[in-house]
Amino acid sequence: MQSAKPKRAPANDLWSFVHPLTSEDAATMMALRSAVAGMKGKLEGITAREPFDSIIERVEAPEGVTFEEDTVGGISGWWAKPAETREGDAIVHLHGGWFNWGTARAFCNLVGHIALRAGTAAFIPDYRLAPEHPFPGAVKDAEACYRGLVDRGIRNIALSGDSAGGNLALVLLSIATAQSTLRGILPVGAVALSPVTDLALSGASYETRAQADPYFLKSQAAGLIRSYLGDTDPKNPLASPLYGDLSALPPIHMHVGDDEVLLDDSRRYVDRAVAAGVDATLDVWMGMAHGFTNAVGRVHAANRALDAIGAFLRERFALHVPARATS
Repeated sequence: MQSAKPKRAPANDLWSFVHPLTSEDAATMMALRSAVAGMKGKLEGITAREPFDSIIERVEAPEGVTFEEDTVGGISGWWAKPAETREGDAIVHLHGGWFNWGTARAFCNLVGHIALRAGTAAFIPDYRLAPEHPFPGAVKDAEACYRGLVDRGIRNIALSGDSAGGNLALVLLSIATAQSTLRGILPVGAVALSPVTDLALSGASYETRAQADPYFLKSQAAGLIRSYLGDTDPKNPLASPLYGDLSALPPIHMHVGDDEVLLDDSRRYVDRAVAAGVDATLDVWMGMAHGFTNAVGRVHAANRALDAIGAFLRERFALHVPARATS
């Protein structure tokens, strides 16, 4: 199959690309929508953790990637390690689950595909979940994991994350950038898959994509976010990266489906990042729902998005000479 070429979005000529839906993917997505019909908005609270993990664990296993348990910066998690990697490089991937669900182990296969394409080992921390550990527990754990890699002498670190993990990756990107003048370790770049950037839920796509999104309702998202934030202002930059200082951030590569209530969380963040002088790009995939990259091996758009992510990360790492700290 020959893929149609992406087109620049007319409103954002330089940094946003729209990928048309292929007939093959349209058929696959129709079958997927049929399979999840009746479940929209039903995953709520901690009882959703087991079914959520069972869905994520169905991602096709990547070939030639091994998985190892470890503790980095005091945070337990799993490494996804391709057969060939470059010493001194690492990816920190923050997993999704609306801050309430998800485990590092469940996300191993998805992150393994990113690591394989990037040619770099990726660590997935088991950050603390709400409601048992509300904000800023997850942020503190993400930061501790990043510092743990630095303390191990790893100097070239990329950040990635999906959904709520995309939120944490972008928050961590701002934290690490602000601290880089003191510690000298600036992330090489960041990848975000359908990130939740605005916990105030003010994006127009919560209404414009309410019917198209097969998974989530605004009321469902609001309940999960209340569980995470408690009384914290949703516009706190450490909770919602959309409202942070985006100047001086390293390059950012973002992917989102056009059929997501979270579409505008990606659009607005990239718009703000570009306005702040950041090298940020957004790829919008027509007909794709939230988490479409989980369908790697079955959906062409998922394969192509992951290939683009791998190419971006390889380029970012190639620009930095591998280095380890000396004692």
